Formats: sequence, structure tokens, C-alpha cells
Amino acid sequence: MKSIKQMLIKEFLQIRRDRLMMPIILVAPIIQVILLGYAATVDVRNIGLAVCDMDNSPDSRALVTRFTNTGYFTVTGWAKEPDGVDEYLNASEAVIGIVIPRGFGRDISSGRTSTLQLIADGADANTANISLNYARQITVGYSQGLLVEQVRRLGGGRQVPQITPVTRVWYNPELRSANYMVPGVVALILMIITTTFTSASIVKEREIGTMEQLLVTPMKPSQLLLGKLLPYVLIGLVDVLLTLGVAVNWFDIPLKGSVITLFGLSGLFILTTLGLGLFVSTISHTQQQAMMTAQFFVFFPMIFLSGFTFPIENMPAAIQVITYLVPLRYFLEIIRGLFLKGVGMETLWPEALALLVFGVTILSLSVSRFQKRLA
Repeated sequence: MKSIKQMLIKEFLQIRRDRLMMPIILVAPIIQVILLGYAATVDVRNIGLAVCDMDNSPDSRALVTRFTNTGYFTVTGWAKEPDGVDEYLNASEAVIGIVIPRGFGRDISSGRTSTLQLIADGADANTANISLNYARQITVGYSQGLLVEQVRRLGGGRQVPQITPVTRVWYNPELRSANYMVPGVVALILMIITTTFTSASIVKEREIGTMEQLLVTPMKPSQLLLGKLLPYVLIGLVDVLLTLGVAVNWFDIPLKGSVITLFGLSGLFILTTLGLGLFVSTISHTQQQAMMTAQFFVFFPMIFLSGFTFPIENMPAAIQVITYLVPLRYFLEIIRGLFLKGVGMETLWPEALALLVFGVTILSLSVSRFQKRLA
């Protein structure tokens, strides 16, 4: 126990003497949560709209006004001919183009069906789909309003029967994407910090030649390893506290679940990330190699296959099976469930059990490989 204590003191002294390490541990996670919290959003607003109003009637102008009044669209250009709309799309000055044909207002006044054209920049498929859905809803709502007005006029002012849906949204009533994405950013930063620091710390000892000096001390390999890993468990929990504070106080993300449960399950996830960092250190000879290995073989697969960037339900069936081997997937479900739904262990126990299995397995295999390398 004394040897482990001395190793812990040595690690913390080494961290304190590194002028860059403390800002990275305490400041970088806060900055990353703030920046990624704003960047990682699927909300689409201020959509550039190019308008070609060939009718220029009160009805056509009312339709354009309906687009801009929603707050989703901003008119960025007016074209006299349909080809002019393409120019705005080509220059990325607009995402959606609307072409209102001549006779639009006349057709509406006479009760005939009128058509208009919606043109979308499909380079960004997600933005284009969302923008087109907004545009369709606006045009359908405008059409229904005209129909109701016409029926009332022809029916002598009688009330037109309507169906009004009353909606209620659970867990995220404002439908803020930040409420969903920011907890994921917290999990992502925890993974990156603990994995990177663990691998870099061990490789650095080997790189500067101090690992051999540690091995000749009266200390077992297990004690050496425990002394190297425990500081980064504490650092990970400190970073959880810092990023949690940013999420709650800066982004106003509600934490409906138990803070104690969050820290406990974060500890399970840290077991996995420490194991991955330890494994990376056993196959790397320099800190640069460790960074590149972690980036390409740990971070990228975790980010893309965990559901942080892309919904797992939209992936091919074969890829969905692979995602069950990604520990970050389970931690994302845990942290989002605690933040948004306020669920507890009675709901999260399958994800917690999966993290425990992953953590023990990965850490045990990495420890075994590390001890073989020391031998």
C-alpha cells in the first residue's frame, strides 16, 4: 500500500510540474464542452431561401411572407427567372429555392389547383431534408388556410369542422437538440481525456527511460500499474464534475437523474477507457504513435458507431450488430437517460452491466499484455 501511495504522489508531482498538463486537465474540457455544445447540433435555422415570384400577386407575396414569419427561412435572393434560383444554390447563398409560377394568384382566386416548385441543395442531405419538410409544412398549412377561407365564404360564414391535434413532448419539451447532444459531448470528452492521458503517461515513462528505473524498485508490476492508473481515474471524475457544471449552468441542460448514479456509472466507463489507453501504450513506442493509434483505432470508431454522430437505427443491420461492441454506445444511453429522463438503475442496469463486462475484460487483457511486456 505504501508503494502505491508513493507512486500516486510521484504521478501527481509529475503532472503538476508539467506546465501544459494542468490547463489541459482543468481548462480544456470546459472549452471543449462549450465549443462542441454549440457545434454539435442538428437544429436547422436561418435557412437561405431564394425566391422567384413570377406572379407577384398578393397571394404569392403572402406565401413568401409565411415562409419568413416562421423564423426558419431568410430570403437571401430574388430571381426574375427560374434559372436565377440555381445561381443562388450554386453559390451556396441559399439552401431552398421556391418558384411561384405566373397565374398563381388567379388560380387560387378561381378555386383551381395551383403548383409551385421547390428546389433544394442536396449536397448536405440532412439539411436539405429538414428544410424541405419545413417548406412542405408551410405550403400545406397555407393551402389548408385557403381552403377553410373558401368554404366559409361559399358556405355563408358557417363554421368549418377542423381537427386540432394537441401534442405533448416528453423528456425534451422544447425539442432543443442541445439537450440531447451536450450530454453526449460530456461522454466523448471523458473518453478522450482518460484514454489519451493513460496511454501517453505510460509511453512517456518508456520514452524517457524512467520505466526501467521504476522496474528495479521494490515494487510489483501490479502496484506500478495501479499507481499509474489511479491518478487518471481521479482526473476523469474531476473532468466529469467540470463538464457537468458547464452542461447544467452554461447550456441549461436539466439533470433529472441522480448525480451519484452518474458518477458511479462514469467510473465504470473509465475502467474501459483506462483499459483502452493501457492497451494503446503496449503497442506504441512514442507518444506520437500513441496519439495516432488512439485517434484512428479508438476515437473514430467510438464516435461513428456509438450513436453520437449518426443514429444507430439508420445504420445497416450488420453495422448495428457491431455497435454492440462499442462501450461508448452504452455510456451515451446512460448519460442521456440520466439527464433527460431521470431514470435510475432499475432502467439502466443492462447498460451498466455491459460497461462492467467491457471494463473488466478490456482492463484485464490490457494489464496482462502490459505485464508480459515488462517481463
